[in-house]
Amino acid sequence: MAHHGDGATVRALLDEQGRTYAEEAGIRLKDTPQPLYELLVLAQLLSARIRAGVAVAAARALFDAGLRDARRMRDADWQQRVDALGEGGYRRYDERTSTQLGDAAGLVLDRYGGDLRTLREKAGGDVDQARSLLQEVPGVGPAGSDIFLREAQGVWPEFAPYLDRKALDGAERLGLPTDPGELAGLVRADELPALAAALVRAALDRDVAEAVHDHEETADEPQGGSR
Repeated sequence: MAHHGDGATVRALLDEQGRTYAEEAGIRLKDTPQPLYELLVLAQLLSARIRAGVAVAAARALFDAGLRDARRMRDADWQQRVDALGEGGYRRYDERTSTQLGDAAGLVLDRYGGDLRTLREKAGGDVDQARSLLQEVPGVGPAGSDIFLREAQGVWPEFAPYLDRKALDGAERLGLPTDPGELAGLVRADELPALAAALVRAALDRDVAEAVHDHEETADEPQGGSR
């Protein structure tokens, strides 16, 4: 159950961490083929046991290398993908990930014509079906499908509110409700992806929760000064 003060906590959280992972990677997310594919790539990279900042930097490096759609990713040389991943600091998994990126791009082209909106249509509004279809993409397991849908819910609203176990762990750490509907009720619909990303950061980093509470305390302090 939401309590008095939960709204203030959420506002402080969004002030501190209210940026989606897609935004960090330079993706201007819209319901069009290229940004949806870029989000899929980011979800693949974030799925590995590697720091989120490294995954985001690797995604930026791939996009800067021109690998922004499934056809270019599939047709790129394997070494070209490895080099871009390395430039982003994604070295521990670069060779395996390069292969997965090529295989995943091939699947997206063969099955969906390079357009993930076809996956959305195939899911028919069923979030479990969407998760299942996403997990058929090489390199996208349960964690990757969660990442994709947390971010995509802003443009695929039939799957909202998408607040998975990791996001709810962050809510618990912050003392917020752990019911997705109650959490969603604390923000505007267009803020849900940012809320989900911020909650995940709170789950992964205890310092985020402390910074949010410090922000709340500062906001509550009376403003001094003389006239």
